[in-house]
Amino acid sequence: MTTAAPLRVALAGLGTVGAGVIRLLDANGALIARRAGRPIEIVAVSARDRSKDRGVDIGRFAWVDDTAALARQGDADVVVELVGGSDGPALTLARATLAGGKHFVTANKAMIAHHGLELAQAAEDAGLALKFEAAVAGGVPVIKGLREGAAANVIHSVYGILNGTCNFILSKMEAEGRDFAEILEEAQRLGFAEADPSFDIDGVDAAHKLSILASLAFGTQPAFDDVAVTGVRHVLAADIAEAAALGYRVRLLGVADSGGKGLFQRVHPHLVPLSHPLAHVTGSTNAVVAEGNFVGRLLFQGRGAGDGPTASAVVADLIDIARGEFGPPYAMPAQALAAEAKADSGERRGRAYVRFTVADKVGVLAEVAAAMRDAGVSIESLIQRGASPDGSALVAIVTHEGPERSVAQALDKLRGSASLIGEPMWMHILAD
Repeated sequence: MTTAAPLRVALAGLGTVGAGVIRLLDANGALIARRAGRPIEIVAVSARDRSKDRGVDIGRFAWVDDTAALARQGDADVVVELVGGSDGPALTLARATLAGGKHFVTANKAMIAHHGLELAQAAEDAGLALKFEAAVAGGVPVIKGLREGAAANVIHSVYGILNGTCNFILSKMEAEGRDFAEILEEAQRLGFAEADPSFDIDGVDAAHKLSILASLAFGTQPAFDDVAVTGVRHVLAADIAEAAALGYRVRLLGVADSGGKGLFQRVHPHLVPLSHPLAHVTGSTNAVVAEGNFVGRLLFQGRGAGDGPTASAVVADLIDIARGEFGPPYAMPAQALAAEAKADSGERRGRAYVRFTVADKVGVLAEVAAAMRDAGVSIESLIQRGASPDGSALVAIVTHEGPERSVAQALDKLRGSASLIGEPMWMHILAD
């Protein structure tokens, strides 16, 4: 039994994850103390509503009305922030905690994506820990895996399924043949999607996570503003069916790579071949692939959200701090992170799936094919599905490998055409 002084924790935010942290420390406290070399104890908490029933006993902890005041909590060694938001109270607390000489742990991917470089520099200057394992993929130890397990490797690319809500919706559409809006409503009823799901379905949540992973993988400064983002709200059940017929599944992927042509970061729906492990990741599961020059392909997979997985990641960070095991938050000193320019996506080569909703009339296929030809896009296959009651039809094209700029030029040529109904859907095809 350890006799070392406990690591004392001030906890900001008592929502699902905050309550989960308390439950986890209650349930596994003795084991955690043995693994950490000393007990980990919560000494103070703060949230908006003191009277709310959270299913855990918070009466044993000091209550602090002003969240920012936790940074000055005299009997705390570390502050855990589970409030959320890229700015506001969370950022104020982060800055004050590090300035006040306390370690800082957060699950806040938006704040780390926008302000991680500043906070990492502050932590390093003060000799403190800044930990954010829970900010990406919940309980999946992908940050630790990149920062420590793969530290000896040049990482060529990092990509994956970074948002459980979108993956739940897409895999449900795939399994049941229903349209997006119907599945989204069900996801909201089941608690997989927020009342306002925009951050999830429009790809912003995944973009926050991707920018963190890219910085860790490539040793570059976080560059959230350079992430190109397209969500899933315009994916049709027909797209899912076409993908299946072609031997693919539709997944929202965050993809990043770095090289001589700059830092590339994109969140976009992809067609994933059935031979790839990401095609078989269903429901709200997250999965991240990293390709290293010596280690090869690494796959990190597991539950990406929820009280249990996220609380597990938070407490794992606390255990590291209790052991005194922490270094630069981004695996190398903040000053060593490269300020890499944004890559030109037009130069990337690959295959694409492009779906058009068109007026069912003579000449439409010829118009689409001519635009592709004039832009230098080679068509591998073209499929037209029968007319709907509203007089529209679906045209789906799969291209041969070529530069993305050519596909973009073809779509520009067709923009404003009277033959098209709505915007085309362009999905990249992931290579095996």
